[in-house]
Amino acid sequence: MNMKHVYFIGIGGTAMASVASALSRGGIRVTGSDERLYPPMSEYLREAGIPVHEGFDAAHLEPAPDMVVIGNAISRGNPEVEHVLNERLSYCSLPELVGKELIHGNKSVVVTGTHGKTSTAALTAWMLENAGRSPGWLIGGIPKNLGHGCRPASGGIFVTEGDEYDTAFFDKRSKFMHYQPDIVVINGIEYDHADIFPDLEAILLSFRRFLSIIPSRGLLLVRANDHNAGIVTADTLCAKETFGLAGENPDWEAVILEIDANRTRFGVKKNGTNVAAFDVPLFGKHNVLNALAAVTVGITLGLSTAEIQEGLATFQGVKRRMDVVTESDGITLVDDFAHHPTAIRATIEALRTRYPARRVWALFEPRSNTTTRKIFQFDIIQALRNADCVVIGRVHRPERYPPEERLSPAEVAKELKAAGKEAWHIADPGEMVDHVASRIRSGDIVVLMSNGNFGGAVAVLAERIRETNAIRIDINDPAKN
Repeated sequence: MNMKHVYFIGIGGTAMASVASALSRGGIRVTGSDERLYPPMSEYLREAGIPVHEGFDAAHLEPAPDMVVIGNAISRGNPEVEHVLNERLSYCSLPELVGKELIHGNKSVVVTGTHGKTSTAALTAWMLENAGRSPGWLIGGIPKNLGHGCRPASGGIFVTEGDEYDTAFFDKRSKFMHYQPDIVVINGIEYDHADIFPDLEAILLSFRRFLSIIPSRGLLLVRANDHNAGIVTADTLCAKETFGLAGENPDWEAVILEIDANRTRFGVKKNGTNVAAFDVPLFGKHNVLNALAAVTVGITLGLSTAEIQEGLATFQGVKRRMDVVTESDGITLVDDFAHHPTAIRATIEALRTRYPARRVWALFEPRSNTTTRKIFQFDIIQALRNADCVVIGRVHRPERYPPEERLSPAEVAKELKAAGKEAWHIADPGEMVDHVASRIRSGDIVVLMSNGNFGGAVAVLAERIRETNAIRIDINDPAKN
């Protein structure tokens, strides 16, 4: 990489921060800017020692860096973007940088689909790393085993979470178009990203374009029981194999054997022939599918059964993916990135599987460009029905849509109450924390679901739970009475 100084506009995004940190660890001077930063990426950048400007100003780009990376959340009119264009500074998108500087020259594994990308990519990268293959990776989260969301490859394999979202204001193609795929996983396709895709067909078209650049020597691994994935992969020039659960008639089949409080055990068959049994410390059918996809990639890349078993069994998860924040006084607080009705449903079902006898509180912040609109209101109601108690936060940036196109949290809560659930709409995060903290009891599971920071509610509620436990212990300590 012939660059001494790289500047990131919009550095607080998960992928932006991860790549920025990877370049910094490689000896390149990295600086950047963003409007609002929140954990975990704010902490991640601070720990990486990367100077970050809060707010945008053309003066931040003087003297000129060798390259400016412009995030896909950044638009024309941004003062730093206008300076880059006016002064003809060298610039690129993040996916372009990743494709040219990190993926090129390596065997490229790209994990795509509406759901499961982060966990599947993290599982795959960790299996390879644990087996001594020294892969590179770009993952839209912080895998706990790996410590970083991005690292260059030294072993000839690069694993990428392949997002279908657009690349930048100057490149409206999906990000995954830059990732030079050799092995592709499609873990199901649904309608999402309503801000850039007008309908499902537009998403399917983007996937078709991506599949058209897989070389004929490549491999396509497709979720067996997914209608939309089946449509876009009907005609491919490369080899195609399906993966799925028992009864779905896939090439690679997972059979759930046992579930306890610490792990899920499942067996794998290839075309009806037993391969092996695997343990993974994850829960829910969706995570079994994620693990199965990682197993198929691992076998394809030449890992032994024992290497894959060890990799899965030692996987520690990804921050903000069913991430247990605290367990205190019999109350378990979970932070999760779920922001699509299917993901919300899967998260709650997985918690039910792991904690079958406990009361589940689901706190949801409508924040993504899809769930803030009314198009998924019915689906959100159905997704939340499996929780015992539900709190819906405020719609993020409601001014973007007229009232008739906007999700109504009050109506969601009303419908859930009519279905017999305890449900509330509480707009203020502080009031939400007070409300929940005053009602939860020992044995409860509380999961906060948002693709943002939920107004800081996770950290505040965690502290309230710990304080309550400390007070209870203090009151009941005979030595202090």
